[in-house]
Amino acid sequence: MLLPMSRRNTDQSWIVNAREDGLSLQEFLALRLDASRRVAKQQIDARVVWVNDRCVWMARHTLRRGDTVRLTRPVASPTAVSARPAGLKILFEDENYLVADKPPGLLSNEGEGSVEAILQQQCRNPALRVVHRLDRETSGCLLAAKQQMAFDAAVEIFKQHRIVKIYRCIVYERWDATASTLDLPIEGERALTGVTCVRANNLASHLIVRIETGRTHQIRRHLAMARHPVLGDRQYGPKKIDDPLLQSVDRAILHAVELKMDHPLREGQLKVFSPLPADFHRWLKALKLN
Repeated sequence: MLLPMSRRNTDQSWIVNAREDGLSLQEFLALRLDASRRVAKQQIDARVVWVNDRCVWMARHTLRRGDTVRLTRPVASPTAVSARPAGLKILFEDENYLVADKPPGLLSNEGEGSVEAILQQQCRNPALRVVHRLDRETSGCLLAAKQQMAFDAAVEIFKQHRIVKIYRCIVYERWDATASTLDLPIEGERALTGVTCVRANNLASHLIVRIETGRTHQIRRHLAMARHPVLGDRQYGPKKIDDPLLQSVDRAILHAVELKMDHPLREGQLKVFSPLPADFHRWLKALKLN
C-alpha cells in the first residue's frame, strides 16, 4: 500500500510551545528554521509541512500550544514536486515553435523559475514566449513560440478555438457515466467540457477530459461543479478529507496529455503527446485505477 508520506531521518519536527501559541504556520516555520517568511512560504507551498499528521498548505493556519509541526523532504512523497530543473524535456520543436513537457510545481510564464524563463535560458532565446498557460500544479504539453510572428499566429488559433487539448486526471469518488458533456457557464460565459471515464471505484475515478472552450480553471471548476473535483485540488476540492491516503495528495492530479492544431505558419498539423508522469502512475496504482 502507498503511504501518505514516509518518515525519513531528514524530517524536522517541533512541538508548539506556550509562547508560540497563536502564531501562523508561516511565522512559526520562519522562527524555527531561522529563515525568512518567503522561505517558510516556499516550504508550505511545496506541500511538505504537516500539522498533527495532516498536510497543511495554508500559510495563515493558526497553531495552538501542543500542536506537532513536521517538515518533511519531498523526495519520498508519491507526488513530490522536484526542485527547479536545469532544463525541460522538449516534446516537439521546429524553427518557430516548441512544446515543452511541463513538470508540476512551476508557473507557466511569471518571472524567474517559470517554464518560460527556463526555456529562454535553455534555448538561449530571450524572445521565446509561452503561448498559453497551464496551472502551476498541472503537468504536460505547453506550447511556446520562438519569435513574435509565431506567437501572434498561434494566439489567433487559440482565440478561434481551433485547437484540441486533451487532459487526463484523477477525481474524487466514482464517476458513474461512461461519457458525458459538461455545459456549465463560467463567469457568465459558455463553457463545454467533454468527459470520458477510463476506470472508477468508490474512492476515485480516472478521466479523459477534452475542453471545447478555454475558460480560466475550466476543467477544475467544471469537475468541482459536477461534485467530482480533481484529486489534490486545494482551491476547488473538498475542504475536509478523512481518508489518510487522499490526505497525502500534494498536487492536483491533472495532466495535459495531448495538443493538436493546424500549424500556424505552414501546412500540416502540429500534434504532440505527453506521457503520464511518474506520480500520476503511482496514484493510479495506489487507488487501484491502473
